[in-house]
Order: sequence, then C-alpha cells, then structure tokens
Amino acid sequence: MRAVRVVAITVVAAALAVRVVKSRHQRFLHPKGRTFDGELEIWGGGNTGAALLDRPGRHRITVRISKGLGTDGDRLDVRGIAIRVHGDAPIDLLVSTCGKGRFTRHLPVPRRDYDTVYGSILAYRTGGDRKVYLGARMKHGVIALYVDERAVGRVTLGAEVDDPPAYNPMRHTAPDLHPTGAIHGARGLAYPLSQKWRGVKV
Repeated sequence: MRAVRVVAITVVAAALAVRVVKSRHQRFLHPKGRTFDGELEIWGGGNTGAALLDRPGRHRITVRISKGLGTDGDRLDVRGIAIRVHGDAPIDLLVSTCGKGRFTRHLPVPRRDYDTVYGSILAYRTGGDRKVYLGARMKHGVIALYVDERAVGRVTLGAEVDDPPAYNPMRHTAPDLHPTGAIHGARGLAYPLSQKWRGVKV
C-alpha cells in the first residue's frame, strides 16, 4: 500500500508541474470541462460519522466534469468530477478516474470517456475519526455516489452553467468530513495558486 501511495503522489506532482508551466489564463488542473447545476440525493442510513453522507436529504449542488490535463477529444486523460454542495458552509467533494481493483483504486488512471469509475484516491476523515474513501460511477450522465463500496446517493445534473465555482477541497470542507493525505495537500496548494494565477476571487 505504501508503494501505491508513493506512485500516486508522484503522478499527481508531475501533473501539477506540467500545469504550472503551461498555465496562465486557465486552470492548472482540469482546464477543460463543463459545469452544471444539479441535486445530490443522499439516501441515509449510513454510519460513517459524516452528517452529509449519513442523513437522508436533497442538496443543491454545482458539478464540474473535466479533464485533468485538458487533452482533446477522446484521448486518454485523468477525468474528474467536482461537486460543490451549497449551504451556509459549502463542501467540495472531488473524485477522479481510478483503477477498479483493491489497490489500483488508489491510483489515478487515465480514461477515454466519462462513463467509468472514480475515486478520491486517498481517504476522508469523518467525525467518528474514521477514514472513508469516496467514489462515483457515471453512466449516461447519471452519477452514483459511493462511500467505500456502498452506494449512498445519486447526483442528478440540471442545466449547464457558464460560471463554475472556485473549487478548493481543503478550504471548503466540514468538521466531520475533511480530506487527508499528501495528494489532498497538494490539491490544497494547487487550487488557490491556480485561482490567484488566473485572477479568480474566492
């Protein structure tokens, strides 16, 4: 597992370096994408220790579906889903294409299309001091949300919007659901740097 994490961190660090060099008026990461209004429906009944994931409810969201490096067409790229859960304290949940096996689910894996498996790569820590892995599966525009291997809800996409929010998975979090690990830490540095670089106000 340690080796898998080292590889994952190396891949993400290399991607960050490429984006920093090439970017000026666009995002470091996931420069190409589409953004939608939507709804997150949580079915409830879980015991993760995170209110958002355990309590049944419907939440207004903004979803961005994008490519990590911004390749053209159906070329291989690490694809991502970013979910902004709106509220008094917004929460950003980010997952990217990963492997399907026990160990490869902790590695970012390039895909040719969006209908595939996504994961948070590293864990989120909940209010019960438990580590959980977020995941998603997309098929024909329908997104199922998972905690570890259990389906907990569904994302329904609405109208496309032109102005995506400034996602930051380290800043927009909850006391009982926050990301951990070096990859999340790298994201926490990359997102505000990208936003400042592009002149985006957060």
